[in-house]
Amino acid sequence: MLDAPIKSLNILLVEDDEVDVENVRRAFKRADIVSPLWVASDGVEALRVLRSQEFPARRRLVLLDLNLPKMSGIEVLHEIRRDVALRHLTVVVLTTSNEERDRTAAFGFNVAGYLLKPANFAHFVDLITVLHRYWSFTELH
Repeated sequence: MLDAPIKSLNILLVEDDEVDVENVRRAFKRADIVSPLWVASDGVEALRVLRSQEFPARRRLVLLDLNLPKMSGIEVLHEIRRDVALRHLTVVVLTTSNEERDRTAAFGFNVAGYLLKPANFAHFVDLITVLHRYWSFTELH
């Protein structure tokens, strides 16, 4: 077991499906994750949050769905990577899309991971727990 302290993360969840947002919140609670969670329901709102003062500038992690209204997740990635202030953000895609073209496009924008949302809630909790634990130990920009 690792003895290093788990560092808190500032997590932005970009997700338009309220059920999925609630599942993330429930998974955080079940896994005793206390890192702050911000939620943006579309890509335009996500970019606004990321560029605002309300979202802390340190230890930031973005969990990004690809199927979003107003601006797709791929378009959000494009905007993040071309913005000098945001281009170093750690972004993990969390989606239901198992399409090779989506995976290829996401990795083309240097995502840190591409994770499929499990249908089973227990598996979803496991995924969120491992994801949070890994990034808590990792040094983020």
